[in-house]
Amino acid sequence: MTIFRIATYNVNSIRSRMHIIIPWLKKNRPSVLCMQETKVKDELFPAEEFEKAGYYVVFKGGKKGNGVAVASLDEPGEVHFGIDDGGEPDEDRLIRGVFSGIAVINAYVPQGFKMESPKFSYKLDWYRRLLGSIKKKYSAGEPLILCGDLNVAPEQIDVHNPKRLLGHVDFNPDVWRELERIMQWGFVDVFRKHHPGEPGQYTFFDYRAPDNVKKGLGWRVDHILATAALAKHSVRCDIDMNPRLAEMPSDHTIMVAEFIL
Repeated sequence: MTIFRIATYNVNSIRSRMHIIIPWLKKNRPSVLCMQETKVKDELFPAEEFEKAGYYVVFKGGKKGNGVAVASLDEPGEVHFGIDDGGEPDEDRLIRGVFSGIAVINAYVPQGFKMESPKFSYKLDWYRRLLGSIKKKYSAGEPLILCGDLNVAPEQIDVHNPKRLLGHVDFNPDVWRELERIMQWGFVDVFRKHHPGEPGQYTFFDYRAPDNVKKGLGWRVDHILATAALAKHSVRCDIDMNPRLAEMPSDHTIMVAEFIL
């Protein structure tokens, strides 16, 4: 029996969250921690601190607001960055590889800015390209995890005010449709497997209103999706609010899933 524990965290500047990340790793010891929005060039990435905590780490940064990284207890294998379909690779938005024996895709999907903007069209196309890459490289019958900040709240219960927020770039029929195509390929929402129909479960709370966390005004835009072959082995998936309540937090918090293989 092997316990595989994976977590996802939009750190919103990794160098500003090391006081949260390293203690969390030492306390929880996940097999894998996927991070997004690291906001740091590769030469400035704090790799040594992960190594001192007992983790291997792979990362790709560059653009001011992007950046992805994966920390793992075991040495990673078959690591690739970006979408290699001939379009904009966006290497600082996606890492895929084998971590602790499990194929993992860590994605930071473009937010989209406004629905009428070219950035939103790029977001929708990015989802299509992601699905094309998954179909090309994986089988729905094999163990695979897609996780990260997917910048979509897929259900009414995934936002605090669905009526008012409908039409936001993360909460609208167009982006739901693209996510659904990925789900139909063969993914299971592991969080909803263990918390079906449960409202008020969020991973993101906007900085702009300091009482958002206290009032429960959040969004669930960070996800851990697994193919059915792997999802059947999941025993829990939870949102850890402690990182969001820490001093100088990210606007996101950590989601953790555990599998017994």
